[in-house]
Amino acid sequence: MQVKRIVANIHTQDISAAKSFYQDALGLDLLMDHGWIGTYGLNEEMGIQISIASQGGSGTPTPDLSIEVDDVDEALERMKRAGFTIEYGPADEPWGVRRFYVRDPFGKLVNILAHL
Repeated sequence: MQVKRIVANIHTQDISAAKSFYQDALGLDLLMDHGWIGTYGLNEEMGIQISIASQGGSGTPTPDLSIEVDDVDEALERMKRAGFTIEYGPADEPWGVRRFYVRDPFGKLVNILAHL
């Protein structure tokens, strides 16, 4: 299992407020917009991203971090073996990812995902 990218997530009820800061001032592209989440970054550099979200999708809370891996099922088994409690999933989501939520040792909610 290999980590492919890590994305910070900022919880807000006003996702549109991010446009002036992240797109207009910083020049980032709007890479994804599902209404409840907008991800800004650079089209040519997927490692540079930040998401602004009102929820985590599928009625879940907004995670503090999203970590994309190449094998989500292996990551899930590693977390279970390490004794971490899975708080959501695993789930195949309608927007094309398989994911689960787990809390890190600092209490941060982490969304671990792989694109289907």
